[in-house]
Amino acid sequence: MDIEARRDLKLLEAVEEDSRVTQRSLATKLGIALGLTNIYLRRLVRKGYIKCVNVQSNRISYLITPRGIAEKARLTYEYMDYSLHLYSEVRRHLRQVLQECSATNRRVAIFGRGEAAELAYLSLKECGLEPVAIFDLDGGHEFLGMPVRAIREHDQVAYDLMIVATLEPSGQQFNALVSDGVPLDKLFPLRQDSNARRRPAPELPKTGTGLP
Repeated sequence: MDIEARRDLKLLEAVEEDSRVTQRSLATKLGIALGLTNIYLRRLVRKGYIKCVNVQSNRISYLITPRGIAEKARLTYEYMDYSLHLYSEVRRHLRQVLQECSATNRRVAIFGRGEAAELAYLSLKECGLEPVAIFDLDGGHEFLGMPVRAIREHDQVAYDLMIVATLEPSGQQFNALVSDGVPLDKLFPLRQDSNARRRPAPELPKTGTGLP
């Protein structure tokens, strides 16, 4: 499922949920620029999936049409099928390296606290491992009962591998983590990603060097 189809699905879901939703709030939900959101909405209007209604002279309301509801159902099914295949791919990708980590007593941390991080956590548990830490951009949260530490504290934890728990291509996230001082050779993508610029399975020493 490509990124445009996923954005279409998110837009249709948001409009069906709240006809008073604004372009600015849609842009925030999608994580894209306001101008690009406007382009996506116009395309959905042209396809007959959404219609615009002038509620006031300076305000537009968006309504999902019957064709839009049918398209949302189709995209939802496609997304579910895509997710099942993606999760299977991720599990296979993780199993080999985590089994190796378990056999050599390597210490594994997770970056992230969303659905992808839950998938990484479950894969760790299946291999008899516990994460030594959960990191995110900011600390002060909890993840499955574990405290979440800010990524700037990574050098205070002994770890051999940090799983970058995102289902999106992880190249940009790798660059951001390296900028925060995380060693590139300790980062491991949840998905196989040729843009991540690293080996599929890291060659790490048996004992970690996260702390002296």
